[in-house]
Amino acid sequence: MGQKEKVLKALDEMNIEYKVITHQAVTTIEEMDELGIFTDGEVCKNLFLRNANGKIHYLVCCLKDKKVDLVELRGQIGSSRLSFGSDERLMKHLGLTQGAVSPFGIINNEDHQVEIVLDKDIMKTESLVGFHPNDNTAFVWLKAEDLIRFIKHYGNDYCLVNI
Repeated sequence: MGQKEKVLKALDEMNIEYKVITHQAVTTIEEMDELGIFTDGEVCKNLFLRNANGKIHYLVCCLKDKKVDLVELRGQIGSSRLSFGSDERLMKHLGLTQGAVSPFGIINNEDHQVEIVLDKDIMKTESLVGFHPNDNTAFVWLKAEDLIRFIKHYGNDYCLVNI
């Protein structure tokens, strides 16, 4: 079973309503914009980060137009210096490759070692929020509160921050 199918099956099993669209492979917000993917709600971008000694990993999710200040963020989450996690760490902890990063990756994080950091504005949006289903040829739209249900179901820690 592929990554996308695994995510959609989990959403179905949790009775979470969603809408899925398929498209050509994209790796950037700009490429998604060119395809017109943004019409169904708020697209979110995702950053896979690690702390200074590499023992703690974070998946930061925010609305697509936000700029993430890593110094400000580390103060909010109580972390040491933050940097981007390598492709190897991304694969090891979330089973994902660059371009397919999403909070749905926790489905592959059996040891629950990746903390999810959500921008509070995601929770304030009245429209649907969108993420890749661990596959950059599709996009899943769902309610923000259902994303929280998904995270809680898989047992990863999460927090809300101001980005």
